[in-house]
Amino acid sequence: MIELIPLFMFIAVCLVLMLGYPVAFSLAGTALLFAGAGIITGHFDASFLTAIPNRLFGTIQNTTLIAVPLFVMMGVMLEKSRIAEQLLNNMAALFGRVQGGLAISVVLVGMLLAASTGIVGATVVTMGLMSLPSMLNRGYDPKLATGVICATGTLGQIIPPSIALVLLGDILSSAYQQAQLNMGVFNPKTVSVGDLFIGALIPGLLLVTLYIAYLLILVKLRPERVPATDDQQRPLMADLLSGLIPPVLLIVAVLGSILVGAATPTEAAGVGALGATLLAALKGELNKQRLAEVGRSTLEKTCMVFMILIGAAVFSLVFRGFGGEEVIHHFFQQMPGGVIGATAIVMLVIFLLGFILDFIEITFVVVPIVGPILLAMGLDPVWLGIMIAINLQTSFLTPPFGFALFYLRGVAPNSVKTADIYRGVMPFVLIQLLVLGMIALWPSLVTGLAELLK
Repeated sequence: MIELIPLFMFIAVCLVLMLGYPVAFSLAGTALLFAGAGIITGHFDASFLTAIPNRLFGTIQNTTLIAVPLFVMMGVMLEKSRIAEQLLNNMAALFGRVQGGLAISVVLVGMLLAASTGIVGATVVTMGLMSLPSMLNRGYDPKLATGVICATGTLGQIIPPSIALVLLGDILSSAYQQAQLNMGVFNPKTVSVGDLFIGALIPGLLLVTLYIAYLLILVKLRPERVPATDDQQRPLMADLLSGLIPPVLLIVAVLGSILVGAATPTEAAGVGALGATLLAALKGELNKQRLAEVGRSTLEKTCMVFMILIGAAVFSLVFRGFGGEEVIHHFFQQMPGGVIGATAIVMLVIFLLGFILDFIEITFVVVPIVGPILLAMGLDPVWLGIMIAINLQTSFLTPPFGFALFYLRGVAPNSVKTADIYRGVMPFVLIQLLVLGMIALWPSLVTGLAELLK
């Protein structure tokens, strides 16, 4: 019965979260309640709690995580200064007369916006407010319009530079080193956030390509669902270049500096935040009020991330104190199918948890527990990280509990039915499952580019 306490902890924290309590305090509070009960009954060693201060200071002093507020600021600045909106308008004007051109524009702009914000909720809400009314007014099928917006909004999970990959890379780095130490390797290799960015590039572009291919197939099979729009005047080339080139160059510069090794993700994030601020200033969109809005939004999102991180650190410490890691390791060893069976079970659990937890909670709670065990079985850390990221991206898009669906429902007009949103995303869910299967069968889709860049 005692060995089931870690399982009860996990179930308890899920129930508390489903009741609507804040994630950070739910994680830490549940863990401390179990620790207190364990100390009273003699099943938990109180000395484990003395490690909490060191863990918290280690988290705050982690230089990799400085990239989080900087990337958030970059995305928020592009959104608040209406640079992203101008980007969509220009792209839509460019492709407007092409059959399905507006939907293709939404995919391309959503990809760039996902790369700049890296936050699913922010991207889905922004794209919903900017593009959904235009698509509906121009005769697009509501199911297709909502499906495209939700799908492109979740690209923030996988398109680098992504906050999800920054956090996942930091956790996987620790898990990889722990796995090697457990195997007796005392000069462990490391995996960096930059490695995850490189690994995510091909899968991310593959998803975008398949989204556009699906739209082009619809143009041939169901042209009434993806109409052309001839009511727009083509923009002047100067206006088009001024709206498209600067944000694209900024994102390429940030990502390119990481890929070629010229800058760390933290340094590149600083360049991105400064570049977005300069773009806003050049467009006359930077003033005291706008700067205050960006600062407030950045602070709120950063505080949320770090409070969840601190709560997860307390939870994982108590979980290990109750022997949870040994219980899971024993469970995986007894599982039929070996590493394939263990990986499949972990992916299924993460997919289901994606219905009730955000990527931050899953990254900080689940990955530190299962990561060292799976990596000790011989899995490539970058491949595992990308599989987890796309798995969560699919979970956030899957009815009836996907987060992206709830975000879009909140900003969609009443004329769009919830059932339309659910039906609209299903083809994109299948596309993402296809890509997940391709990566499982051909790991070189993730690891190949890194080998070429060596």
